[in-house]
Amino acid sequence: MLNVPSTSFPVPNSQQRVSAGGRNKTPLKPGRSLMDWIKHKSSGKDLTGLTRDVYRVKKRSDWTKTTNKKTDCWICIRGLVYNVTPYMEYHPGGEEELMKAAGIDGTQLFDQVHRWVNYESMLKECLVGRMAVKHSTLLKGLMSAENQEKTLLNGTLPSSVSEDVDNVFKPRYDWFQTDSTVTIVIYTKQKNMCLDMVTVDYQDKILREEITVEDYSFLLLIELNDTIEDFEVCTFNNTGKIEVNLQKEDHKMWKNLGQSLEGNNSFMKKSQRGTHYRKCRLASKTAINYNTRLFCFELPRCCHLQVPVGYHVYLKLTIEGIDVVKPYTPVSQDLLIDYIESDHSKKKYIYMMIKVYTNGSFTPHIDTLEIGDFVSISSPHGCFKMAQIEGMEDIFLVAAGTGFTPMVKLSQNVLSSSSSLRKLKLIFFNKTEADILWREELEKLCLSDRRFEVQFILSEPSRSWVGHKGQISSSLLSEALTRSKENSFAFICVCGPNGFVDQGLRFLEELNFLKEDIFVFRE
Repeated sequence: MLNVPSTSFPVPNSQQRVSAGGRNKTPLKPGRSLMDWIKHKSSGKDLTGLTRDVYRVKKRSDWTKTTNKKTDCWICIRGLVYNVTPYMEYHPGGEEELMKAAGIDGTQLFDQVHRWVNYESMLKECLVGRMAVKHSTLLKGLMSAENQEKTLLNGTLPSSVSEDVDNVFKPRYDWFQTDSTVTIVIYTKQKNMCLDMVTVDYQDKILREEITVEDYSFLLLIELNDTIEDFEVCTFNNTGKIEVNLQKEDHKMWKNLGQSLEGNNSFMKKSQRGTHYRKCRLASKTAINYNTRLFCFELPRCCHLQVPVGYHVYLKLTIEGIDVVKPYTPVSQDLLIDYIESDHSKKKYIYMMIKVYTNGSFTPHIDTLEIGDFVSISSPHGCFKMAQIEGMEDIFLVAAGTGFTPMVKLSQNVLSSSSSLRKLKLIFFNKTEADILWREELEKLCLSDRRFEVQFILSEPSRSWVGHKGQISSSLLSEALTRSKENSFAFICVCGPNGFVDQGLRFLEELNFLKEDIFVFRE
């Protein structure tokens, strides 16, 4: 039997989980878009509702009982108290979502839905004050700072590295050097560690290295003793060891590795780790069709970033003073399976297929970027594991529009490495023929690999269209999801707009497909 997981992607607390728990965007009144809010908050009007400046809200009881109404709504996020009453009509989740945090600390609710949003910039003009902090809390922070680990010359760093977090071994690290190199070694005790589980950034002597260990994140953040020219990352699958080999700019011995920065040697749930960005240069922009572009971004010179199959990143632009963030799944430069990316290409470039919406709050701005302009790109996010589809004989990809993008690298990986695969079928929904992304390449792939099949389905076809017509339905899926043989092991991946995905899951349930064999990518 085919299996449909409950919405396992994004995971709870994931930054991409914009519709967790059935949360949907609420239609806004005319003149209440994000750009309208930016204009409104920049108008110079007093949005705090106060007659004088307030720098600290002394007690929660000072405001919880009187500021929990739609006409007078204060919320607290990470110790900052905002009067969100003026923002009520502009909130895409609707007034009821904001009211869930009325008069209380809404940090947890905020993190569950859209932790990546720059609320400090978005609500700056609504800031009432800061919650008072007890002296004991401040003292605790000072004590933690004093107890930070000190680096040792060519030795293991002292720490409670032998601890298990929920039975997951906390990695430890040490380092050694020669006249020309410094090697940092991380021991994870995890087999099958690969390069896409490691991100490394270096700038102005600051080295940031983040390792993904199951659902956890291990971070090294060090201001190095001296400057480096470049680095190389190596992983050892059998032992779980990771080496970062730094090339010294000046060939001399260092007295120590450097200064440990806040967060160094920390190990926590990935969902609790803040999102890290690096500035990437736009290298090229190619038209895919009338409204979709293939953007090629060049990573910084000293940066190691490889996005795992099925993962996404966040693109961030500052638009009229507001940081606007959107998730996108990187794709390959080319769909055809015989296209082999060079090591240089993998290390230096990242490609995004982006549909430009005329009235969008983000895509029109990214479409106006010139070659050489910069965009901030985050580290990878996601929970898809290739192990989920190991041994599968039939894999079905159900996609609508740009929901096709997570399927690109997945298809390439499966076709090039799976020994059990008998059929890989893409059921691709679009409005018109002009909306079909990479149609020519998909058809070429069908001819080059007999295991691959594509079925185009149009909801607004022209009279000359002779292919399949309609919208996603149980009858259409029943016809499309035919196995290569009876009782074959099969898996389904679904991606598209939230409404499309929700309908697809409902229809698959009606067809008695099981949850365990369906993975949902949310746009």
